[in-house]
Amino acid sequence: MKRVIYYMVLGVVLSAFVSCRAISDFFGNDPAVAAVGKSKLRLSELRSVIPDGIAPEDSARLAAQYMKTWALDKVFLEIAQKQLSKSEKDVARELEDYRTSLLKYRYEQLYVNERLDTSVAEEEVLGYYERFPEKFVLQRPVVKARFMSIPSESPLLKPIKDRMCSSEAGDVMAADSMAFSAAFKFTTWDDEWIDIAELAWEFGPEYASVMASVKPGWIERTDTSGVTNVAYVSNVTEAGRCAPIEFSTPLIKDMIISARKQGLISDLERDLLNDARENGQFVIL
Repeated sequence: MKRVIYYMVLGVVLSAFVSCRAISDFFGNDPAVAAVGKSKLRLSELRSVIPDGIAPEDSARLAAQYMKTWALDKVFLEIAQKQLSKSEKDVARELEDYRTSLLKYRYEQLYVNERLDTSVAEEEVLGYYERFPEKFVLQRPVVKARFMSIPSESPLLKPIKDRMCSSEAGDVMAADSMAFSAAFKFTTWDDEWIDIAELAWEFGPEYASVMASVKPGWIERTDTSGVTNVAYVSNVTEAGRCAPIEFSTPLIKDMIISARKQGLISDLERDLLNDARENGQFVIL
């Protein structure tokens, strides 16, 4: 490669991200900070990619990364211009296809956003769930559970556990209150279904063993630092079974709204073609 890549970056340019206006005044309106052949990277462009208010060392790191990426793009462009044939460098058709696709997509989004009803009634969710149960077969168990990470020697560990698995609402509330004050971390999913992986993640290195042996009742692991991670699993729906409707509801709503979007786009395409035929804009020769 005949042209040499060089960076004209001075220490004062790196400090430009702390005081860009002072640097600009010092050098002129818009000095170059890097160059590849005849292409120059201007300070204004570099400043535009650096967020306001970040630390000087972060500014310098982002600046260096941007210059590296900019230089690599220019080097690739130069070598491509030299090595590719005239026909290989002709990208007019690809650019026009991309422009057409991009404008089509943007108009579709505008059209859909102006007309899409994103409210989904409970009856629609239930109806979809009952019509397509095969779509909601679980790959992994889902559970309802409570989790806490607590010092192994805590005198409240046993009282919390005794109450947490109780069928009495008052006992469970007392367990929650004690866990909030005594545990390093306390999280409850007693009123919602979650993927077992979300619960297993709380056990850190014991993730795999928790994933492999989930069932109603206690999961307890004590690490070498004297911390006990403990969960009470109140409900389990096993892999291979249909997910509870409460767990599936967000997915069902997304599916229904997605179907509405596709319906709007299909209607738009049909209407545009019909209109084009009627006004003579579209003619099959």
